[in-house]
Amino acid sequence: MTTPSESPSTSTPASPKPARPTLGRKLSDWSGRSDDDSPLEWVPSAFTLIDVIDTFVDSRLDLFERRLRATSDKLRLRASSVKTRAAEALSGGIAVEWDGPVRAREVYEREVAKYKLKVSTRVQRLAQKWRDATVVRTRDKLSFCFGVFNVLLSALLYGNAPEWVHIAYTAQALYFLPVRIYTYRRKSYHYFLFDMCYYATLLNLAYIWLFPASQTVFIAAYCMTMGPLAWAVATWRNSLVFHSLDKVTSLFIHIYPPLVFHVIVHDFPGRETRFPALTAMPRLEPVKALLYTSVIYLIWQGLYWRFILVGRRDKIGEGEGKRTTSFSYLVNDKRGAIGRALEYFKPRNREWVFMLAQFLYTIFTMLPAVFFFYNSSRASGAFLLFIFGVSTWNGACYYVEVFGRRFERELESLRKELEAATSSPTPAPTPTPAAVDADVDEMDIAKDEGDHGEAIPEPEPMSMPEAVRDEDRKRR
Repeated sequence: MTTPSESPSTSTPASPKPARPTLGRKLSDWSGRSDDDSPLEWVPSAFTLIDVIDTFVDSRLDLFERRLRATSDKLRLRASSVKTRAAEALSGGIAVEWDGPVRAREVYEREVAKYKLKVSTRVQRLAQKWRDATVVRTRDKLSFCFGVFNVLLSALLYGNAPEWVHIAYTAQALYFLPVRIYTYRRKSYHYFLFDMCYYATLLNLAYIWLFPASQTVFIAAYCMTMGPLAWAVATWRNSLVFHSLDKVTSLFIHIYPPLVFHVIVHDFPGRETRFPALTAMPRLEPVKALLYTSVIYLIWQGLYWRFILVGRRDKIGEGEGKRTTSFSYLVNDKRGAIGRALEYFKPRNREWVFMLAQFLYTIFTMLPAVFFFYNSSRASGAFLLFIFGVSTWNGACYYVEVFGRRFERELESLRKELEAATSSPTPAPTPTPAAVDADVDEMDIAKDEGDHGEAIPEPEPMSMPEAVRDEDRKRR
């Protein structure tokens, strides 16, 4: 076999060997030339996210397909073995001890029917799991296309027509918010709709379209948007996952308003005409900004405490018929820092501790907006890049780790199903050439798994039907 640095020789060619997949691209793939015309046989390309997904998922898809073919051959082999044993019983081997051939035939037919039903049920389960793991729903495809298009459109609007950014935000809010209300109401998550982020969203829309001349509303909307709403991308781990409508909606609620107010404050042409509140505000006064925002925030906190935590207390909790809130979710999340910290307080004091901590968090995250982001376009832009980078990193982790491990769990579940269908304490009969070929393929698979992960363990031999084993034990 020739190496990339060697030229093809005229010696007798060896048997073709399938090439191992690489993480690069051949130069001929990009230039349209063949490998013989190129001085370099391959040139490694950038290790993109799609390459990672292809390498991580496709190899496991191929592995599972080959294992499924090998296991199907073994299933057919074991089925023929059971049939042979039953035929031997009918021919006189144990027919007399089963009260004659008629009794043996009845047992044989009954056990074959049970075996067929068992195999058919397991195959249906495997097929359903396979469809669920590989078929992407149309809604997710549309969400992916819309998410990518939305990122491109937002960049074009910001660069060419920044005066349209707040209009694009409003149009998308009129789509995403009703969808979120419908989906959360159907899943009994609708108490999450009373959280501060939705309150800030309504405040932003109220300023843009109802009170553009109010400095009080602008200060509160700007500080809450560039403060706790934007920082929630990091604290709540919002992810840029295009195929998930739920994740795209959550990211839109938290990341698009900071872009809108960055444009209004720093890049909106003729901002004093469209938003008169900015006319006499070259800088934010820290005391006034923190005071106005705190009052607006405490109004929401009081309403939330009165109508949700107190008025709906009997409906909040875990279990059937109960509703989940952000507070109950964080309290019951024992793996999170907030849930572990609240365990040190008595249950009757946890609500007040949580609300106090949330208020302090709000004030702390507003400080950069008051002292830096409003006064500096570069600081505000760098902050936008930071939160967008965090969401992109979370999305990459979801695609490569969460989605990949979910697929691994599906494969593990399928492997256990196959083991349950093929387990047996009886020795296997003499293998046929097809079985030998399957074992050779399994050896190749195990060797290939050294590059991609651990090999799937060998399935146990197939079991005889339970009633046949019981009759055999009675005979002995």
